[in-house]
Amino acid sequence: MTYESRAQAIRKIIEREPIPVDPPSNFEDIWEEYVFNLSKMKQCLPKAVFKSLQRTIEAGEKLDDSIADTVASAMKNWALTKGASYYAQVFYPMTNATAEKHDGFISTQSDGTAIAEFSGNLLVQGEPDGSSFPNGGIRSTSEARGYTAWDVTSPAYLMETDNGITLCIPTVFVSWTGKPLDKKTPLLRSVAAMNKSAKRVLGLLGNSNIAPVNSSCGAEQEYFLVDEHFANLRPDLLLAGRTLFGKPAAKGQEFDDHYFGAIPERVQVFMQDVEQKMYRLGIPAKTRHNEVAPAQFEIAPIFEAANVASDHQQLTMTLLRQTAKKHGFICLLHEKPFAGINGSGKHVNWSVSNSTQGNLLDPGDSPHQNLQFLIFCAAVIRGVHEYGTLMRAVIAHAGNDHRLGANEAPPAIMSVYLGSQVEELFNNIARGELNDQYSQSGKMKLGVETLPELTKDAGDRNRTSPFAFTGNRFEFRAVGSSQSVSGPLIALNTILADSLTTIGDLLEAQLNEGKQTEDAVVAVIQQIMSKHGAVIFGGDGYSQEWQDEAQKRGLANLRTTADALSVLNQQKTIDLFEKNDVLSSEDLESRFEVYAEQYILSIEMEVKLVIDIAKTVVYPAAIKHLDNIATTVTSLEGMGVNLNRDHINAVAYLTNSLTDNIDNLQSAIAKSNFENTKEHMQYLATTICPLMQDVRADVDALEAEIADNLWPLPTYQEMLFIK
Repeated sequence: MTYESRAQAIRKIIEREPIPVDPPSNFEDIWEEYVFNLSKMKQCLPKAVFKSLQRTIEAGEKLDDSIADTVASAMKNWALTKGASYYAQVFYPMTNATAEKHDGFISTQSDGTAIAEFSGNLLVQGEPDGSSFPNGGIRSTSEARGYTAWDVTSPAYLMETDNGITLCIPTVFVSWTGKPLDKKTPLLRSVAAMNKSAKRVLGLLGNSNIAPVNSSCGAEQEYFLVDEHFANLRPDLLLAGRTLFGKPAAKGQEFDDHYFGAIPERVQVFMQDVEQKMYRLGIPAKTRHNEVAPAQFEIAPIFEAANVASDHQQLTMTLLRQTAKKHGFICLLHEKPFAGINGSGKHVNWSVSNSTQGNLLDPGDSPHQNLQFLIFCAAVIRGVHEYGTLMRAVIAHAGNDHRLGANEAPPAIMSVYLGSQVEELFNNIARGELNDQYSQSGKMKLGVETLPELTKDAGDRNRTSPFAFTGNRFEFRAVGSSQSVSGPLIALNTILADSLTTIGDLLEAQLNEGKQTEDAVVAVIQQIMSKHGAVIFGGDGYSQEWQDEAQKRGLANLRTTADALSVLNQQKTIDLFEKNDVLSSEDLESRFEVYAEQYILSIEMEVKLVIDIAKTVVYPAAIKHLDNIATTVTSLEGMGVNLNRDHINAVAYLTNSLTDNIDNLQSAIAKSNFENTKEHMQYLATTICPLMQDVRADVDALEAEIADNLWPLPTYQEMLFIK
């Protein structure tokens, strides 16, 4: 790898021809074109079969196995008309990735002919090899059998690539013993647990017609785009997803000129291509814009039911990566691809609702009179206070450790921001005052007659809060950009189910004492605020003052993944998931082992890259630079020209320091005698990561000293600003 590779990459980018793309289609014409949705089912299924399937999807009734053959035949025929010749059972193992097992519709006949065949048995159940998927010790390597089961609540769809079309069927993935090996199974269980508890509380509030309650999700996805010519010259980007070295460019994000700026034409063409694919798959892409950091962007959808939203989020990440390649980009979903500028998160907007009572976290125009909102919001407050450490654990990830607590992402301390109106209302109730004296929304005059009056919300937003109420939902801002949203949704749904069970008991006790519903709700909220109000915080989450205050309030600050993952093994966590029938203690132990292993492997891979790049790429460049400049200085001195040798000495010092720090890192990573996984993670977090940073400091300092025509790696300036 040489400077010439950098120069050639820049020339290719500058001289590149625009990729020809078809004009964007009207989204109404292509919406769900590749989705086997209810309207298509209605057209091609017998009426009785369709009604049965509709009841399962919309009302949660048990799937009638007798209709499977009919549905499979209709699904196959629809897929064949679109050009599909294969189908895939799609599932989501504990890797944050998507897995697929492809099978052909082909079936040979006794007369030597072949036909397309797809039975109900094949639709309902599949059997991929489960031996190589992470299981955390829940099974031995020799136990290879795994089953997929059709998730009828998430629609089948067609995935189109340049090589053809495949019918994709969302499924759960379990072991031969029925243990969940995926993220969808516990997500569906968490929705069921929350539905049960929520319907009970709604009944206690006086409702009689109560539809199934589901959580909804809208996940804002941040990402970086780097030209593939640069990325292919960065082994760290290709393998680790982030730059392990890199001197900050003279300009970063400090001018705030990239945020919501005009989208570069090449990037906008890419975005439109992604959106066209999303619309065909029924993914409701709504928002796109430049994010804060240069080369960083965001896409956000409209809210959907949690299970479907989770599937769609996985699809979105796949589409971003695949489409980026078509446009000559690499899409980086790592939480911190570049040091010194903002990393990427995935804000999970979460709420709960049903078709009869509506959004249960919508305060309406008179929140003080909205008992439904008050009781469900109180349940959230209790849940975050009781299980804030679990919320931190489900976003624990090597990449996310680079963001949490920095001035770009919420702190690792889990707190609840309610906004001035709602916080004031709950404080009033805690004092025994339920009245209408609280902050109101209003109008804002802009001082120019031609401009309209703006409706002003009753409270501002707080970007430093990890879990903020934003009007009719909570925004879990601490989720990492590369992570599946299933883990956070499972935790939030289960936590809410648990809180609603507790609140239901308290409310029932108050009602049994003869209190009116409003008085009973006030009494329950007073108990909740007295015990759990410490989790509410509306100030600057980045400040040291908040860290000190949070410690006084008893709120945990789990700074690293090594600190946070152990929460999964705590008895309190086990009790939460077991009593709500979401995960067993064995399931939680397996997830701890899987996520701990992923953390360990991520750090150890980065160590190997740091050592390899520093020794074989950076060190030779430093020696070459020293040789060139020393030869030149010696020659000039021979002619009587005296030059300052401080630069040579500085580069020599940094080069020697680099070799010393590489040796230190190599010696440290050789340690293997750990008593357990927790000790191994702590060693990586507290010893190895700082040693990696020492090597990086030397490399970045050398980049600032070595002649540009000798520096082999694409620089931050090039990767972030050359498109």
